[in-house]
Amino acid sequence: MLVITTKSPYAVRALAELARRGRSAPVPIGEIARARDIPVQFLEGLFATLRRAGILQSQRGVKGGYNFARSPSEITVLEVVELLEGELGSDAAESGPIWTEAVDAVRSVLAGTTIAELAEREAQAAGAQMYYI
Repeated sequence: MLVITTKSPYAVRALAELARRGRSAPVPIGEIARARDIPVQFLEGLFATLRRAGILQSQRGVKGGYNFARSPSEITVLEVVELLEGELGSDAAESGPIWTEAVDAVRSVLAGTTIAELAEREAQAAGAQMYYI
Protein backbone atom coordinates (compact mmCIF):
# COMPACT_ATOMS: atom_id res chain seq x y z
CA MET A 1 0.00 0.00 0.00
CA LEU A 2 2.44 2.70 1.16
CA VAL A 3 5.93 1.28 1.15
CA ILE A 4 8.97 3.50 1.53
CA THR A 5 12.20 1.58 1.98
CA THR A 6 15.52 2.94 3.24
CA LYS A 7 16.44 3.85 -0.34
CA SER A 8 14.28 6.97 -0.38
CA PRO A 9 15.38 8.57 2.91
CA TYR A 10 19.03 7.89 2.03
CA ALA A 11 18.63 9.37 -1.45
CA VAL A 12 16.79 12.44 -0.18
CA ARG A 13 19.44 13.03 2.52
CA ALA A 14 22.21 12.69 -0.05
CA LEU A 15 20.48 15.06 -2.48
CA ALA A 16 19.99 17.61 0.28
CA GLU A 17 23.71 17.37 1.05
CA LEU A 18 24.55 17.89 -2.60
CA ALA A 19 22.22 20.91 -2.72
CA ARG A 20 23.73 22.38 0.45
CA ARG A 21 27.18 22.24 -1.07
CA GLY A 22 25.83 24.33 -3.94
CA ARG A 23 28.92 23.99 -6.07
CA SER A 24 28.87 23.99 -9.82
CA ALA A 25 31.78 21.51 -9.76
CA PRO A 26 30.90 17.84 -9.30
CA VAL A 27 30.97 16.52 -5.73
CA PRO A 28 32.60 13.11 -5.19
CA ILE A 29 30.11 10.52 -4.01
CA GLY A 30 32.45 9.52 -1.18
CA GLU A 31 32.20 13.02 0.32
CA ILE A 32 28.42 12.90 0.27
CA ALA A 33 28.37 9.39 1.73
CA ARG A 34 30.71 10.36 4.58
CA ALA A 35 28.84 13.56 5.36
CA ARG A 36 25.52 11.70 5.64
CA ASP A 37 26.77 8.36 6.99
CA ILE A 38 25.49 6.39 4.00
CA PRO A 39 27.33 3.34 2.64
CA VAL A 40 29.10 4.41 -0.56
CA GLN A 41 28.12 1.32 -2.56
CA PHE A 42 24.47 1.76 -1.62
CA LEU A 43 24.58 5.44 -2.58
CA GLU A 44 26.25 4.61 -5.90
CA GLY A 45 23.25 2.46 -6.85
CA LEU A 46 20.78 5.17 -5.85
CA PHE A 47 22.67 7.88 -7.72
CA ALA A 48 22.91 5.70 -10.83
CA THR A 49 19.11 5.45 -10.86
CA LEU A 50 18.75 9.21 -10.32
CA ARG A 51 21.28 9.90 -13.08
CA ARG A 52 19.39 7.71 -15.56
CA ALA A 53 16.19 9.57 -14.62
CA GLY A 54 17.77 12.95 -15.41
CA ILE A 55 17.95 14.29 -11.86
CA LEU A 56 21.73 14.02 -11.56
CA GLN A 57 24.64 14.14 -13.92
CA SER A 58 28.01 12.59 -13.34
CA GLN A 59 31.54 13.32 -14.36
CA ARG A 60 34.28 10.74 -14.36
CA GLY A 61 37.90 11.23 -13.52
CA VAL A 62 40.03 12.88 -10.87
CA LYS A 63 37.71 15.88 -10.59
CA GLY A 64 34.64 13.72 -11.05
CA GLY A 65 31.52 13.33 -9.03
CA TYR A 66 27.87 14.31 -9.19
CA ASN A 67 25.91 17.49 -9.58
CA PHE A 68 22.30 18.27 -10.41
CA ALA A 69 21.07 17.96 -13.99
CA ARG A 70 18.06 20.07 -12.95
CA SER A 71 17.72 22.70 -10.29
CA PRO A 72 17.09 21.28 -6.80
CA SER A 73 14.19 23.73 -6.56
CA GLU A 74 12.46 21.80 -9.38
CA ILE A 75 12.92 18.33 -7.87
CA THR A 76 10.26 17.24 -5.41
CA VAL A 77 10.76 14.63 -2.74
CA LEU A 78 7.79 12.74 -4.23
CA GLU A 79 9.57 12.53 -7.59
CA VAL A 80 12.65 11.00 -5.97
CA VAL A 81 10.61 8.58 -3.85
CA GLU A 82 8.54 7.38 -6.79
CA LEU A 83 11.62 6.93 -8.98
CA LEU A 84 13.08 4.62 -6.36
CA GLU A 85 9.95 2.95 -4.92
CA GLY A 86 7.34 3.11 -7.67
CA GLU A 87 4.01 4.91 -7.40
CA LEU A 88 3.11 5.43 -3.76
CA GLY A 89 -0.22 4.04 -2.66
CA SER A 90 -1.20 2.71 -6.07
CA ASP A 91 -3.33 0.04 -4.40
CA ALA A 92 -4.64 2.11 -1.45
CA ALA A 93 -8.17 2.33 -2.87
CA GLU A 94 -8.53 -1.44 -2.50
CA SER A 95 -8.05 -1.09 1.26
CA GLY A 96 -10.68 1.59 1.80
CA PRO A 97 -11.18 5.34 1.77
CA ILE A 98 -9.22 6.06 4.96
CA TRP A 99 -6.11 4.56 3.36
CA THR A 100 -6.64 6.55 0.19
CA GLU A 101 -6.87 9.72 2.30
CA ALA A 102 -3.69 8.80 4.17
CA VAL A 103 -1.78 8.15 0.96
CA ASP A 104 -3.08 11.41 -0.53
CA ALA A 105 -1.85 13.30 2.54
CA VAL A 106 1.63 11.76 2.33
CA ARG A 107 1.81 12.37 -1.42
CA SER A 108 0.76 16.00 -0.89
CA VAL A 109 3.51 16.66 1.67
CA LEU A 110 6.18 14.99 -0.47
CA ALA A 111 5.01 16.72 -3.66
CA GLY A 112 5.00 20.09 -1.91
CA THR A 113 8.59 19.81 -0.73
CA THR A 114 11.62 20.29 -2.97
CA ILE A 115 15.19 19.20 -2.43
CA ALA A 116 16.20 22.88 -2.29
CA GLU A 117 13.68 23.50 0.51
CA LEU A 118 15.02 20.55 2.48
CA ALA A 119 18.58 21.82 2.10
CA GLU A 120 17.47 25.26 3.29
CA ARG A 121 15.68 23.79 6.31
CA GLU A 122 18.78 21.82 7.24
CA ALA A 123 20.98 24.89 6.90
CA GLN A 124 18.64 26.88 9.14
CA ALA A 125 18.49 24.09 11.71
CA ALA A 126 22.27 23.77 11.76
CA GLY A 127 22.60 27.54 12.15
CA ALA A 128 20.08 27.57 15.00
CA GLN A 129 21.90 24.76 16.77
CA MET A 130 25.23 26.51 16.40
CA TYR A 131 23.77 29.78 17.67
CA TYR A 132 22.61 28.27 20.95
CA ILE A 133 25.76 26.32 21.78
